[in-house]
Amino acid sequence: MNLTVLAASGRTGLAITRQALERGHTVTAIARDPGRITLPGSASLRTVAGDVTDPASIAAVIDADSVVLSALGTDQTGVLRAGAKAVVAAGPRRVIWLGAYGTGVSADVAGDAASVLVTLLGERLADKVEADDIVLAAGGTVFHAGVLSDGPASPSRRTVGLRAAPPFDLGAKVSRESVAAAMLDEAEAPRFPGTVALPLAG
Repeated sequence: MNLTVLAASGRTGLAITRQALERGHTVTAIARDPGRITLPGSASLRTVAGDVTDPASIAAVIDADSVVLSALGTDQTGVLRAGAKAVVAAGPRRVIWLGAYGTGVSADVAGDAASVLVTLLGERLADKVEADDIVLAAGGTVFHAGVLSDGPASPSRRTVGLRAAPPFDLGAKVSRESVAAAMLDEAEAPRFPGTVALPLAG
């Protein structure tokens, strides 16, 4: 399968890109600075420069056959919204987007403990929620991950929908490798189009 990874130079983006190659996919990896995509060279990997604040640079890479997996994250308000708009406007076949558990449509099921995110995200919360909504309205899948950690993918990892979501727990971390694996599972065999899914460690 031909996959396009947005924000491929970050820790989660690198995990998605590396695992996609290990699964035998062809990957177009987008980053503002492609030189930061620190993976061994591969004939199945193409790295390109792209910035979501420049929609033309995204449209030049994504087409109607693209399956886009986004690990976009930022401390700057407006970037996530711009990213979602740029990706959806480019017209890919599917979008799999990384969000945060306890925000937007998952806030109610996450419970009161998720209110800490409102404080942590501040004015970026609305940007994150709007980006998710743009992707969902386009029929994409949004993964609402809890607190991310480094380390290997959990052997007992699983993906659930909102109905089976556990309460938000700051101590219940999920590795970036587990999240990457869950997003790739969704790319290969869609289970949650147009809705929110949660990658869990076990």
